[in-house]
Amino acid sequence: MEFFRIKKDIPFMRHARLFNVISLLTFLVAVGSLATQGLNFGVDFTGGTVMEVAYKEPPQLENIRAAVAKLGFAEASVQNFGTARDVLIRLPVKEGLTSAKLSEQVLAELRMQQADVEMRRVEFVGPQVGKELFESGALALLFVCIGIVAYLALRFEWKFGLAAIIANLHDVIIIVGVFSIFRWEFSLPVLAAVLAILGYSVNESVVVFDRVRECFRSRKYRDASVPQVLDAAITQTMSRTIITHGSTQLMVLAMLLFGGETLFHFALALTIGICFGIYSSVLVASPIVMYLGVSRNDLVKAEVTAKPGEDGAVV
Repeated sequence: MEFFRIKKDIPFMRHARLFNVISLLTFLVAVGSLATQGLNFGVDFTGGTVMEVAYKEPPQLENIRAAVAKLGFAEASVQNFGTARDVLIRLPVKEGLTSAKLSEQVLAELRMQQADVEMRRVEFVGPQVGKELFESGALALLFVCIGIVAYLALRFEWKFGLAAIIANLHDVIIIVGVFSIFRWEFSLPVLAAVLAILGYSVNESVVVFDRVRECFRSRKYRDASVPQVLDAAITQTMSRTIITHGSTQLMVLAMLLFGGETLFHFALALTIGICFGIYSSVLVASPIVMYLGVSRNDLVKAEVTAKPGEDGAVV
Protein backbone atom coordinates (compact mmCIF):
# COMPACT_ATOMS: atom_id res chain seq x y z
CA MET A 1 0.00 0.00 0.00
CA GLU A 2 1.29 3.44 -0.92
CA PHE A 3 -0.16 6.82 0.01
CA PHE A 4 2.30 8.56 -2.27
CA ARG A 5 5.08 7.71 -4.67
CA ILE A 6 8.35 9.58 -5.13
CA LYS A 7 9.02 9.75 -8.86
CA LYS A 8 12.66 10.82 -8.68
CA ASP A 9 15.17 8.70 -6.77
CA ILE A 10 16.64 10.42 -3.69
CA PRO A 11 20.48 10.32 -3.79
CA PHE A 12 21.02 8.82 -0.34
CA MET A 13 24.33 7.18 -1.24
CA ARG A 14 25.78 10.51 -2.38
CA HIS A 15 25.74 11.64 1.28
CA ALA A 16 26.56 8.23 2.77
CA ARG A 17 30.05 9.16 3.96
CA LEU A 18 28.81 12.25 5.81
CA PHE A 19 26.14 10.27 7.65
CA ASN A 20 28.59 7.45 8.35
CA VAL A 21 30.90 9.96 10.07
CA ILE A 22 27.95 11.20 12.15
CA SER A 23 27.03 7.61 13.01
CA LEU A 24 30.60 6.81 14.00
CA LEU A 25 30.86 9.87 16.27
CA THR A 26 27.50 9.08 17.89
CA PHE A 27 28.56 5.47 18.36
CA LEU A 28 31.85 6.50 19.99
CA VAL A 29 30.07 8.89 22.38
CA ALA A 30 27.70 6.09 23.41
CA VAL A 31 30.54 3.60 23.89
CA GLY A 32 32.56 6.21 25.81
CA SER A 33 29.67 6.82 28.21
CA LEU A 34 29.16 3.10 28.73
CA ALA A 35 32.88 2.61 29.39
CA THR A 36 33.23 5.52 31.83
CA GLN A 37 29.99 5.59 33.81
CA GLY A 38 28.15 2.43 32.79
CA LEU A 39 24.42 1.93 33.15
CA ASN A 40 22.10 2.94 35.94
CA PHE A 41 20.75 -0.55 36.60
CA GLY A 42 17.37 -0.91 38.26
CA VAL A 43 16.41 -3.18 41.12
CA ASP A 44 15.72 -5.94 38.57
CA PHE A 45 19.47 -6.27 38.02
CA THR A 46 21.09 -4.94 41.21
CA GLY A 47 18.70 -6.53 43.69
CA GLY A 48 16.60 -4.78 46.32
CA THR A 49 13.15 -4.53 47.85
CA VAL A 50 9.92 -4.06 45.92
CA MET A 51 6.92 -2.72 47.85
CA GLU A 52 3.34 -2.24 46.70
CA VAL A 53 1.22 0.12 48.79
CA ALA A 54 -2.37 1.29 48.34
CA TYR A 55 -4.18 4.53 49.23
CA LYS A 56 -7.87 5.32 49.45
CA GLU A 57 -7.30 8.47 47.38
CA PRO A 58 -4.68 9.00 44.62
CA PRO A 59 -1.49 10.22 46.38
CA GLN A 60 1.13 12.70 45.22
CA LEU A 61 4.13 10.69 44.05
CA GLU A 62 6.50 13.56 44.84
CA ASN A 63 5.50 13.40 48.52
CA ILE A 64 6.18 9.65 48.57
CA ARG A 65 9.59 10.19 46.96
CA ALA A 66 10.41 12.82 49.56
CA ALA A 67 9.43 10.44 52.38
CA VAL A 68 11.58 7.65 50.96
CA ALA A 69 14.48 10.07 50.41
CA LYS A 70 14.44 10.90 54.15
CA LEU A 71 15.39 7.29 54.80
CA GLY A 72 18.41 7.60 52.53
CA PHE A 73 16.92 6.28 49.29
CA ALA A 74 17.15 9.31 47.03
CA GLU A 75 17.36 7.11 43.91
CA ALA A 76 14.37 4.92 44.79
CA SER A 77 11.82 4.29 42.05
CA VAL A 78 8.27 5.40 42.89
CA GLN A 79 5.51 4.93 40.32
CA ASN A 80 1.82 4.16 39.96
CA PHE A 81 1.00 0.52 39.52
CA GLY A 82 -2.32 -0.48 37.96
CA THR A 83 -4.43 2.41 39.26
CA ALA A 84 -3.70 5.93 40.50
CA ARG A 85 -4.27 4.71 44.08
CA ASP A 86 -1.68 1.91 43.91
CA VAL A 87 2.02 2.75 44.17
CA LEU A 88 5.05 0.57 43.47
CA ILE A 89 8.27 1.43 45.34
CA ARG A 90 11.62 -0.11 44.40
CA LEU A 91 14.42 0.28 46.92
CA PRO A 92 18.06 -0.74 46.43
CA VAL A 93 19.87 -3.10 48.79
CA LYS A 94 20.97 -1.49 52.07
CA GLU A 95 23.53 -3.22 54.25
CA GLY A 96 22.41 -4.06 57.76
CA LEU A 97 18.70 -3.94 56.94
CA THR A 98 16.52 -6.89 56.05
CA SER A 99 13.72 -6.52 53.54
CA ALA A 100 11.09 -6.82 56.30
CA LYS A 101 12.73 -4.17 58.48
CA LEU A 102 13.19 -1.83 55.54
CA SER A 103 9.56 -2.13 54.46
CA GLU A 104 8.41 -1.38 58.03
CA GLN A 105 10.50 1.81 58.11
CA VAL A 106 9.15 2.98 54.76
CA LEU A 107 5.55 2.20 55.71
CA ALA A 108 5.92 4.07 59.01
CA GLU A 109 7.31 7.12 57.18
CA LEU A 110 4.47 7.03 54.66
CA ARG A 111 1.84 6.79 57.42
CA MET A 112 3.23 9.97 58.93
CA GLN A 113 2.10 11.69 55.72
CA GLN A 114 -1.14 9.80 55.19
CA ALA A 115 -2.54 7.36 57.72
CA ASP A 116 -4.75 5.38 55.32
CA VAL A 117 -1.83 3.80 53.41
CA GLU A 118 -1.72 0.02 53.55
CA MET A 119 0.85 -2.54 52.48
CA ARG A 120 -0.17 -4.90 49.68
CA ARG A 121 3.01 -6.93 49.18
CA VAL A 122 6.77 -6.93 49.75
CA GLU A 123 9.27 -8.80 47.59
CA PHE A 124 13.02 -9.07 47.81
CA VAL A 125 15.21 -9.51 44.74
CA GLY A 126 18.68 -10.77 45.64
CA PRO A 127 21.81 -9.47 43.89
CA GLN A 128 22.53 -12.97 42.60
CA VAL A 129 19.13 -13.12 40.90
CA GLY A 130 19.77 -9.72 39.33
CA LYS A 131 23.15 -10.89 38.04
CA GLU A 132 21.58 -13.98 36.49
CA LEU A 133 18.92 -11.83 34.83
CA PHE A 134 21.59 -9.59 33.32
CA GLU A 135 23.59 -12.56 32.04
CA SER A 136 20.45 -14.15 30.57
CA GLY A 137 19.58 -10.89 28.86
CA ALA A 138 23.08 -10.60 27.39
CA LEU A 139 22.90 -14.19 26.11
CA ALA A 140 19.49 -13.49 24.56
CA LEU A 141 20.96 -10.47 22.80
CA LEU A 142 23.88 -12.56 21.50
CA PHE A 143 21.67 -15.36 20.18
CA VAL A 144 19.34 -12.87 18.49
CA CYS A 145 22.32 -11.31 16.70
CA ILE A 146 23.61 -14.72 15.56
CA GLY A 147 20.15 -15.66 14.31
CA ILE A 148 19.82 -12.41 12.36
CA VAL A 149 23.17 -12.90 10.62
CA ALA A 150 22.36 -16.53 9.74
CA TYR A 151 18.89 -15.66 8.43
CA LEU A 152 20.05 -12.79 6.21
CA ALA A 153 23.08 -14.69 4.96
CA LEU A 154 20.81 -17.56 3.84
CA ARG A 155 18.06 -15.37 2.43
CA PHE A 156 20.29 -12.88 0.63
CA GLU A 157 24.08 -13.04 0.78
CA TRP A 158 26.68 -12.81 3.55
CA LYS A 159 27.37 -9.15 2.75
CA PHE A 160 23.78 -8.27 3.57
CA GLY A 161 23.90 -10.28 6.80
CA LEU A 162 27.06 -8.52 7.95
CA ALA A 163 25.70 -5.08 7.04
CA ALA A 164 22.41 -5.71 8.85
CA ILE A 165 24.01 -6.91 12.08
CA ILE A 166 26.40 -3.93 12.16
CA ALA A 167 23.44 -1.59 11.67
CA ASN A 168 21.37 -3.37 14.33
CA LEU A 169 24.22 -3.36 16.87
CA HIS A 170 24.60 0.33 16.06
CA ASP A 171 20.96 0.80 17.15
CA VAL A 172 21.42 -1.21 20.34
CA ILE A 173 24.57 0.66 21.39
CA ILE A 174 22.90 4.01 20.71
CA ILE A 175 19.84 3.12 22.81
CA VAL A 176 21.90 1.79 25.70
CA GLY A 177 24.34 4.69 25.37
CA VAL A 178 21.56 7.28 25.63
CA PHE A 179 20.35 5.60 28.84
CA SER A 180 23.92 5.73 30.13
CA ILE A 181 24.44 9.41 29.23
CA PHE A 182 21.23 10.62 30.88
CA ARG A 183 21.45 8.10 33.76
CA TRP A 184 17.98 6.76 33.08
CA GLU A 185 17.13 3.53 34.88
CA PHE A 186 17.94 0.42 32.86
CA SER A 187 15.43 -2.26 33.85
CA LEU A 188 13.98 -5.48 32.44
CA PRO A 189 11.29 -3.61 30.43
CA VAL A 190 14.05 -1.53 28.81
CA LEU A 191 15.97 -4.70 27.96
CA ALA A 192 12.77 -6.10 26.44
CA ALA A 193 12.47 -2.93 24.35
CA VAL A 194 16.06 -3.33 23.12
CA LEU A 195 15.37 -6.92 22.03
CA ALA A 196 12.14 -5.80 20.34
CA ILE A 197 14.01 -3.09 18.43
CA LEU A 198 16.48 -5.68 17.15
CA GLY A 199 13.65 -7.56 15.46
CA TYR A 200 11.96 -4.36 14.35
CA SER A 201 15.13 -2.94 12.81
CA VAL A 202 16.05 -6.15 10.99
CA ASN A 203 12.57 -6.22 9.49
CA GLU A 204 13.19 -2.77 8.01
CA SER A 205 16.55 -3.94 6.65
CA VAL A 206 14.92 -7.01 5.06
CA VAL A 207 12.34 -4.82 3.31
CA VAL A 208 15.07 -2.58 1.85
CA PHE A 209 17.27 -5.55 0.89
CA ASP A 210 14.32 -7.27 -0.81
CA ARG A 211 13.78 -4.20 -2.96
CA VAL A 212 17.52 -4.02 -3.70
CA ARG A 213 17.38 -7.60 -4.99
CA GLU A 214 14.33 -6.81 -7.12
CA CYS A 215 16.04 -3.77 -8.60
CA PHE A 216 19.17 -5.77 -9.44
CA ARG A 217 16.98 -8.33 -11.24
CA SER A 218 15.01 -5.67 -13.12
CA ARG A 219 15.98 -4.87 -16.69
CA LYS A 220 15.37 -1.22 -15.90
CA TYR A 221 18.47 -1.13 -13.67
CA ARG A 222 20.61 -3.53 -15.69
CA ASP A 223 23.14 -0.79 -16.50
CA ALA A 224 22.74 1.19 -13.26
CA SER A 225 25.57 1.47 -10.76
CA VAL A 226 25.29 0.00 -7.26
CA PRO A 227 24.68 3.43 -5.60
CA GLN A 228 21.89 4.11 -8.12
CA VAL A 229 20.27 0.75 -7.40
CA LEU A 230 20.45 1.36 -3.64
CA ASP A 231 18.98 4.86 -4.04
CA ALA A 232 16.15 3.47 -6.15
CA ALA A 233 15.41 0.66 -3.67
CA ILE A 234 15.32 2.99 -0.67
CA THR A 235 13.20 5.59 -2.48
CA GLN A 236 10.66 2.95 -3.53
CA THR A 237 10.21 1.81 0.08
CA MET A 238 9.86 5.33 1.52
CA SER A 239 6.05 5.34 1.46
CA ARG A 240 5.90 1.97 3.24
CA THR A 241 8.51 3.12 5.77
CA ILE A 242 6.62 6.30 6.66
CA ILE A 243 3.29 4.47 7.03
CA THR A 244 4.72 1.60 9.10
CA HIS A 245 6.96 3.62 11.39
CA GLY A 246 4.45 6.44 11.73
CA SER A 247 1.72 4.04 12.87
CA THR A 248 4.07 2.27 15.27
CA GLN A 249 5.33 5.51 16.74
CA LEU A 250 1.77 6.75 17.36
CA MET A 251 1.14 3.68 19.53
CA VAL A 252 4.46 4.07 21.34
CA LEU A 253 3.80 7.79 21.82
CA ALA A 254 0.51 6.96 23.54
CA MET A 255 2.40 4.72 25.99
CA LEU A 256 5.06 7.41 26.46
CA LEU A 257 2.56 10.17 27.26
CA PHE A 258 -0.24 8.28 29.02
CA GLY A 259 1.33 5.02 30.24
CA GLY A 260 2.70 6.53 33.42
CA GLU A 261 6.13 5.93 34.92
CA THR A 262 5.69 2.16 34.65
CA LEU A 263 5.86 2.26 30.84
CA PHE A 264 7.81 5.49 30.40
CA HIS A 265 11.34 4.13 29.98
CA PHE A 266 10.07 1.16 27.97
CA ALA A 267 8.32 3.50 25.53
CA LEU A 268 11.30 5.86 25.54
CA ALA A 269 13.66 3.06 24.50
CA LEU A 270 11.25 2.04 21.74
CA THR A 271 11.03 5.63 20.49
CA ILE A 272 14.81 5.95 20.26
CA GLY A 273 15.03 2.54 18.60
CA ILE A 274 12.35 3.30 16.00
CA CYS A 275 14.06 6.55 14.98
CA PHE A 276 17.51 4.99 14.74
CA GLY A 277 16.07 1.83 13.13
CA ILE A 278 14.93 3.87 10.13
CA TYR A 279 18.21 5.76 10.04
CA SER A 280 20.42 2.68 10.28
CA SER A 281 18.54 0.70 7.61
CA VAL A 282 18.89 3.55 5.11
CA LEU A 283 22.15 5.27 6.02
CA VAL A 284 24.15 2.56 7.82
CA ALA A 285 23.24 -0.87 6.43
CA SER A 286 22.89 0.19 2.78
CA PRO A 287 26.26 2.05 2.60
CA ILE A 288 28.00 -0.91 4.28
CA VAL A 289 26.58 -3.23 1.61
CA MET A 290 27.96 -0.84 -0.99
CA TYR A 291 31.39 -0.70 0.70
CA LEU A 292 31.51 -4.52 0.83
CA GLY A 293 31.29 -4.55 -2.96
CA VAL A 294 27.85 -6.03 -3.55
CA SER A 295 27.03 -6.45 -7.22
CA ARG A 296 24.32 -7.78 -9.49
CA ASN A 297 26.17 -11.08 -9.78
CA ASP A 298 25.78 -11.65 -6.02
CA LEU A 299 22.00 -11.83 -6.35
CA VAL A 300 21.35 -12.75 -9.96
CA LYS A 301 22.68 -15.81 -11.73
CA ALA A 302 24.98 -14.99 -14.61
CA GLU A 303 23.44 -15.24 -18.06
CA VAL A 304 24.83 -18.01 -20.25
CA THR A 305 24.13 -18.01 -23.97
CA ALA A 306 24.77 -21.09 -26.13
CA LYS A 307 27.14 -20.60 -29.05
CA PRO A 308 25.76 -21.12 -32.58
CA GLY A 309 25.91 -24.75 -33.64
CA GLU A 310 26.09 -26.03 -30.05
CA ASP A 311 23.40 -27.62 -28.00
CA GLY A 312 22.30 -25.24 -25.29
CA ALA A 313 19.78 -22.76 -24.19
CA VAL A 314 19.67 -19.20 -23.00
CA VAL A 315 19.34 -18.97 -19.20
